[in-house]
Formats: sequence, C-alpha cells, structure tokens
Amino acid sequence: MPKNKGKGGKNRKRGKNEADDEKRELVFKEDGQEYAQVLRMLGNGRCEAMCIDGVKRLCHIRGKMHKKVWIAAGDIILVGLRDYQAYGELPESTRLNEGIAGGLDEEDDGPGDDYIEFEDEDIDKL
Repeated sequence: MPKNKGKGGKNRKRGKNEADDEKRELVFKEDGQEYAQVLRMLGNGRCEAMCIDGVKRLCHIRGKMHKKVWIAAGDIILVGLRDYQAYGELPESTRLNEGIAGGLDEEDDGPGDDYIEFEDEDIDKL
C-alpha cells in the first residue's frame, strides 16, 4: 500500500473561513468597468447581472475568484466590460455567438438537406 506523500487532504484544501462574516471593501470602478447586481447564478462560473446603466448582461466569473469568492443572487459585483461594450463599437442589438449569420436558427424544411451522399465510386476517385 503506498504512503500518502501529500500535505493534507480535502480539509486542508478548504482552508479556514475566519473572515467569512466580514464584508468586503468596495473596489471603485475604472474605465471599462461597471457596477452590477447579480440576478441569478447560471452555473459553470457564469451569472446574469443587471448593470447600473440598465443593461442586463451575462457575466463570467474569473478563474482567480471561482470557488474562492462565493457570489449569490443579490450581490453587488464589478463587471469588466469587453472593448466593444465599453466603447460602444457594436450596438446592443447585435447577437454574438448565437449561430452563424445564414440561418442556423431557422427550421429545416426537409429531411436530409444538410447531408451529401457519395457513391462508392466517387470516394475511390478521391
């Protein structure tokens, strides 16, 4: 049976929560940042938040704070805006990462429209 060579188990990884009841100091926003209130947690390190400027945004919790700083619905957070959000380059109505322009979201009319069938002799020519 192998010896344990680590420096502790899961209790050591959890650490001590001495400052659990203590409120954190408010970090003031800079350019490209906005205050927001968490509406709901979505899982996978994401949450939905309502920013002070009136825009509802999907937020991603950075890896440094993921599982170290617990965020719940109703908490006030500081949201770092992406360059195109901070400078207003793209309008708010632009949908990002929701399919390719050209109709991935549309219904297919017939079965098999997306597939090309090859005969065995066509494959041999390749």
